[in-house]
Amino acid sequence: MPPRSRPPAVAGRFYPSNPEVLSRDLDRYLKPEVPEQERPGVKGCVVPHAGYMYSGHVAGAVYRNLPSQPSYVILGPNHYGRGAPLAIISSGDWATPLGDVPVDTDLCEAIKAKCKALQEDSVAHAKEHSLEVQLPFLQQHVGKFSFAPIAIAAVEYAQLHRLGTAIAEVVGSRGRPVAIIASSDMNHYQPDAVTRAKDRLAIEQILALSPEGLFEVVNRERISMCGYGPVVSMLVAARSLDASKAALEKYATSADAGGDPRAVVGYAGIIVQ
Repeated sequence: MPPRSRPPAVAGRFYPSNPEVLSRDLDRYLKPEVPEQERPGVKGCVVPHAGYMYSGHVAGAVYRNLPSQPSYVILGPNHYGRGAPLAIISSGDWATPLGDVPVDTDLCEAIKAKCKALQEDSVAHAKEHSLEVQLPFLQQHVGKFSFAPIAIAAVEYAQLHRLGTAIAEVVGSRGRPVAIIASSDMNHYQPDAVTRAKDRLAIEQILALSPEGLFEVVNRERISMCGYGPVVSMLVAARSLDASKAALEKYATSADAGGDPRAVVGYAGIIVQ
């Protein structure tokens, strides 16, 4: 069984460990440059998971437009390849400097029942940052909520499609809205112009709500998008839940935050309705 509370793995590195500093930074990222309204009928979204100094402003552009909901499904890549290819933690809490976030056990168990490849595995989540960095944004924006954490190392389209279909079946039967958050950075460690061109190809497929197209273009063009698996599953689920449009809220690369333009990482914030 997983531990009762998962401690933060990257607080103090990817985001501040001091609650007051973290809250202040989140307020800055979440503050719109012009007045905005929350989007109704949000089915899913794509948000980055780099250090906040690089990608926090892109994530904030998404989260400030998400409606507050009691539960979320958060899908992230398994960067380290530890544990099960499709891994979930179905109980306990996740700690952040802003407090503990409970896992939605009923939601997790329902998704596991629909997707037999999804395994209970705390090892895959122990050091993984891609889901953890999303929680403070939701804590600051929503307050109290619960979530289903799923780490994905699977790379076969069929597996990703089955997971997305299972999530849609469960979310569609809940009787209350549940947004599906896909955590992903875009192309990695190539020159800024190359990364922007490659990312444009992937973003076009996401905006077209095409999980098949995204899977194909990432592999054909060798786009090193670390969380394309989570985004594929999110798109499958969103389409099954009658999503009809997607909007790019913000795009940037690490060069925009002062990183080396010769080797950047891309960040896209997208909302699917």
